[in-house]
Amino acid sequence: MSEKPTKRVPAIFFRTESGGEPVRDWLKMGLSAEDRKRVGHDIMTVEYGWPLGMPTCRHLEGGVHEVRTNLSRNRIARVLFYIDKFGRMVLLHGFIKKTRRTPAQDLSLARGNKKKHERGLP
Repeated sequence: MSEKPTKRVPAIFFRTESGGEPVRDWLKMGLSAEDRKRVGHDIMTVEYGWPLGMPTCRHLEGGVHEVRTNLSRNRIARVLFYIDKFGRMVLLHGFIKKTRRTPAQDLSLARGNKKKHERGLP
């Protein structure tokens, strides 16, 4: 009898002070069902295979990493995350990449969400 594989870093959604979950909202409102499935599959790959490198995952800076997903219609999605002190993959920010480099505004938003999450940990 084989054992069920366990997640090395279970994913959780960053939650704002008002209770919103920006990545969950982006997935539901900004992506088709097919694209959500692709992003979810890549997040799951990181959950079970951490630590991972390219092409699925890449470290950006300051403990922030990205999950890289190719979507339909030749688009690219990124979900920025960090691993918290409890070993969880905290999904901080998601966006459709339109430029070669990760936009500074998106990285800054993820870093800010990371700091907020770190302050709110028990």
